[in-house]
Amino acid sequence: MLSEIKDIAAKIAPRLIEIRRHIHAHPELSGEEYQTAAYIAGVLSSCGLSVKEAVGKTGVVGELSGTGSDERILAIRTDMDALPIQERTKLDFASCKPGIMHACGHDVHSTVGLGTAMVLSQLSEPLPGKTRFLFQPAEEIAMGATWMVQDGAMRDVSAIFGVHVFPSIPARSVGIRYGTLTAAADELEIVIQGESGHGARPHQAIDAIWIASQVITTLQQSIGRTQNPLRPLVLTIGEINGGRAPNVIADRVRMAGTVRSLHPETHADLPQWIENIVANICQTYGAKYEVKYRRGVPSVNNNLGLTQILEEASREAWGSEKIEIISEPSLGAEDFSVYLEKAPGCMFRLGVGHADRVNRPLHHPQFEIDEAAIITGVVTLANASYKYWQQSIL
Repeated sequence: MLSEIKDIAAKIAPRLIEIRRHIHAHPELSGEEYQTAAYIAGVLSSCGLSVKEAVGKTGVVGELSGTGSDERILAIRTDMDALPIQERTKLDFASCKPGIMHACGHDVHSTVGLGTAMVLSQLSEPLPGKTRFLFQPAEEIAMGATWMVQDGAMRDVSAIFGVHVFPSIPARSVGIRYGTLTAAADELEIVIQGESGHGARPHQAIDAIWIASQVITTLQQSIGRTQNPLRPLVLTIGEINGGRAPNVIADRVRMAGTVRSLHPETHADLPQWIENIVANICQTYGAKYEVKYRRGVPSVNNNLGLTQILEEASREAWGSEKIEIISEPSLGAEDFSVYLEKAPGCMFRLGVGHADRVNRPLHHPQFEIDEAAIITGVVTLANASYKYWQQSIL
């Protein structure tokens, strides 16, 4: 079956390049993927899949029927949204929309999903069960997966595969990670309320800016002395606002940031740990405070059996020298984890790095991929899907 998968992929390769470049040139922000969704729905329909649009607001679901001998449903998820970044790649097919760019590879993800649907729909032997393709909006704001689930995209799904490009892995290679792949990512907002006063008489005021600086410093220092060093934790205050004039002591400061963690116990304790630190500092200096902690997406934890299927499919397709077993998780986040609350799954890293040039990181205005990676992604997912149907234990 692998030879047939590769043959079909080779034949549609030029078409996949066209698709990727079209999506790249016409990026849309999270929750606004109307044209992208319509384009994807058209390609899926042309492959004979049943298509449902406006799933999860702007998402698309395409379903490929099997022979019906297996009641399981395998889902394959790819995302569609772009970022508010001005592209600086100078590509012929660079973004035609000022200030919007596919800087995280979602154009590649969508293309790989479409290519996998094309390949599986053209196999000489239909698969025994249904394959459901989820084209998700709004991954960049970590909302799209929740919207899709709420609209029933995961109903009756038995397992799910996902893919994300990785520029530090060379094109034509695949990264496999067993266990935890990404971190839980939460949002934090802290407001410090002091009392205003003259800059020359600080003893007559309660300086919210100075107290905020104590909060930030203490939070960072406390990680190293109160948190288990074997359980990674990153807290970043990325936004701070306060004050109205250089000679006026600020009475209010608002801070906002992100908190990333890998261990479930650490994740569970974070809101109280943060509030205790803020409360103690504010009490010492007479300030009031408000802490808002919003749970974001949980960690992506790859299922053992499905990860083994992906590794086996990748090695069979490309050889062991093209497979990288990833030794460490990332503190980045992925709302693919939301689907894993409904069914076991596995996400793999698709190498897109160029061998002969500097590879820019994800979210960089000059981020670009080696397009040879597209076929690697398609064949890997198609072969893994075929192998999934050969397994009776998942």
